[in-house]
Amino acid sequence: MEAKAREFLNKVLTTPSPSGYEQPVQQVVREYAAQFADSVETDVLGNVIAGRNIDAPFRVMLAGHCDQIGLAVQYIDADGFIYVINLGGWDIQNLIGQHVTIWTKKGPVPGVIGRKPIHLLKDDERKQVAKLTDIWVDLGENSKEAVEEYVRIGDPITVQMTVADLKNNFIATSAADDKTGMWVVMEALRRIDAAKLKCAVFAVSTVQEEVGLRGATTSAFHVDPHVGIAVDVTFASDCPTIDKKATGEVSVGKGPVVERGPNMNPGVVDRLTQVADAASIPYQLSASGLPPGTDARIIQMTRGGVASGLVSIPNRYMHSPVEIVSLDDMDAAADLLARFIEGLDENTSFIPKCS
Repeated sequence: MEAKAREFLNKVLTTPSPSGYEQPVQQVVREYAAQFADSVETDVLGNVIAGRNIDAPFRVMLAGHCDQIGLAVQYIDADGFIYVINLGGWDIQNLIGQHVTIWTKKGPVPGVIGRKPIHLLKDDERKQVAKLTDIWVDLGENSKEAVEEYVRIGDPITVQMTVADLKNNFIATSAADDKTGMWVVMEALRRIDAAKLKCAVFAVSTVQEEVGLRGATTSAFHVDPHVGIAVDVTFASDCPTIDKKATGEVSVGKGPVVERGPNMNPGVVDRLTQVADAASIPYQLSASGLPPGTDARIIQMTRGGVASGLVSIPNRYMHSPVEIVSLDDMDAAADLLARFIEGLDENTSFIPKCS
């Protein structure tokens, strides 16, 4: 991975963007995209839309959501302990004992998530899965009044945001879902050869995907693309306890995943795989019976319909503080989308036909 691309990745992975509070990371995206995009705009929801060759009649949209799952301050008790609500879907077990940061108007505030020690749990409590109301954030204060000097109801919270380099060009981070996908669409936009670009391309860092695909809804309507490809993460099955018969066979480090199913236009799928084969880009296939919970789901149904596709980055331990992905898979995905777009022009049609 190029040094400047890796620097951008590390920066977005360590910049907060809980759903609805994506402004800090979107500033990073705007600054990076401004180096190569013809236009960079931000809409009222907070989506960042970077475009190249924007006046061409045939329009392509790439979407990767920048929001990460997080928490928000719900209640501060008399002793200064903070109770929270979810921003996105957490397994509560993964939150216990985590270092967190509350992002306040007065700056970031460190804390930890606590729970009653196992020694004090009753037998029936040990057998139960913890609920959100069983945990709290401890800032080290001792009164509600002290906490309220700098914390307000609704302030967003993230678990500790780090990037750990593992073996085989793998990384572990708390926000691979889906800042890695957002990185891919911005990198794909940058890597397109200008001499081969015959269509308009818009790479969108979408917001609020984790709470209802909201950013993709508005940005797809605005861009009005002929082709729309979302890049998100997908479940890797190359670790213990994952049933390949239920999820399919997907491995970290063996290339991005080209999804097939009702949400994906067959012509888009065929062209993606043909481009990958011609360019010797590794990829994997996965089947989706029902429309997945990604931006591709909403893009497909925008206006009169969009030829949609979904390219996924294999991810171990999704929605946890230690998501594992491969830098090589991300690089391959960005190259695949760039080469795919270089082959499109105003005469390209993805209207399904009988073979």
